[in-house]
Amino acid sequence: MLSTTRSRIRAVAAVGMAAVATAAVTVTFETSAVAGAADSHAATAPLIPEIIQPPAGSRLVGAYLVTSGTQTYTCVVPAGATTGAYTGASVPEAQLIGTGGRVHHFAGPSWQSVRDGSLVTATRVESSPRAGTIPELLLKVASRSGEGVLSRADYINRLRTSGGVAPTGACTAGQTASVPYGSLYVFWDAPTA
Repeated sequence: MLSTTRSRIRAVAAVGMAAVATAAVTVTFETSAVAGAADSHAATAPLIPEIIQPPAGSRLVGAYLVTSGTQTYTCVVPAGATTGAYTGASVPEAQLIGTGGRVHHFAGPSWQSVRDGSLVTATRVESSPRAGTIPELLLKVASRSGEGVLSRADYINRLRTSGGVAPTGACTAGQTASVPYGSLYVFWDAPTA
């Protein structure tokens, strides 16, 4: 049944989507249940850490699984030193597959649908650390272009991360290191204010 790579990727994407759909239903249901309560932000999604949850009432736009990806780090050498370390931000390069087909994730950070060309860039709002891997994130869409599967996205979660941590040890100025990583990216349409 799962004899090809494509079949396995589709199966993993389906399982990931089921988990995201459960979280989205939980957010929507619990938000409705507390609508009359004093604290309307009391909704929780068990699969998304509270600190990186999208705004209450957000609706799922799509979910995409990294099929191949790297986080690339550049060596930073302090003034007067001969060696440095991989510190600072990384640059992503990844291919994703999910509910709206294939998406290319690259520097910006940016995401572009291979199917329809819709493009979003985002900025970090909050992060949730995970031991031994890059953190999970909540990002807010800062710009968009084109109409398509990503054009309704207002927020993006990077969830269930694996790998992608900067290498340790000495390096020389300008040296780069690309580290494989995995993640589930979830795109959200936030309610209008």
